[in-house]
Amino acid sequence: MKGERCPWAGNDPLYIEYHDREWGVPQRDDRALFEMLVLEGFQAGLSWITILRKRENFRRAFDGFDPARMARYSEKKVERLLRDAGIIRHRGKIESSILSARAWLEVMEKGPGFSKLLWDFVDGKPIVNRPRSPADVPAQTDLSKRVSKELAARGFRFCGPTTTYSLLQACGFVNDHLVTCPRHAALA
Repeated sequence: MKGERCPWAGNDPLYIEYHDREWGVPQRDDRALFEMLVLEGFQAGLSWITILRKRENFRRAFDGFDPARMARYSEKKVERLLRDAGIIRHRGKIESSILSARAWLEVMEKGPGFSKLLWDFVDGKPIVNRPRSPADVPAQTDLSKRVSKELAARGFRFCGPTTTYSLLQACGFVNDHLVTCPRHAALA
């Protein structure tokens, strides 16, 4: 990659691959957006590289992030997940992912669909910011507060304004690559 990559990608090959191929790319697939929402919730209080390293384990443990299956998880399944060393074993986050799966199904069956719900907040096109340094990138915005409030009202959990902003960045609703990063122009 020619130019200076966003510094958060560091030197870890997994992080670099995620930065260069996934982070900030507009995502419109309902299920992929659900997976990212759940993973962002698990990331709260941790570093994203921890989640990236465990992502395949999460996919296995959570049945490929199939919301219909997750919505039916029993207490027995929760207990199994709490013993799974391949994922983040946090009861609140696990139970929240089940509630979010139920909310996702509701949005898909009776609402606009998950992708449409989120993309409508930005009128269907990414917001292109022009950060010059990491200090220019906020942890949350008025947009993430509005989206977070809407998600919570619909029954989604572990989706506060900071977690929601991370989702919006990761899934390309907002382009927060630094202007010096080649990915900024590629996604603008």
